[in-house]
Amino acid sequence: MYRRLKELRKSRNLTQKDISKKLEISQSLYCAYELGKKNIPILILSKLAKEYHTSIDYIIGDTNQITPYR
Repeated sequence: MYRRLKELRKSRNLTQKDISKKLEISQSLYCAYELGKKNIPILILSKLAKEYHTSIDYIIGDTNQITPYR
């Protein structure tokens, strides 16, 4: 899951600071999420899925289908 977060962010040329601003959290907290040091709340996962136009299932590794569900 954490590798996917980093891949999604980098594929959109975003820094941790960029995405943390969009999520309205600190960059250090986002970094902890991306490194797997903190559990990611469902609200943040939902915001990330919307930001990256994918599903929570893709982010957490339950599917390899990157496109969101209809």
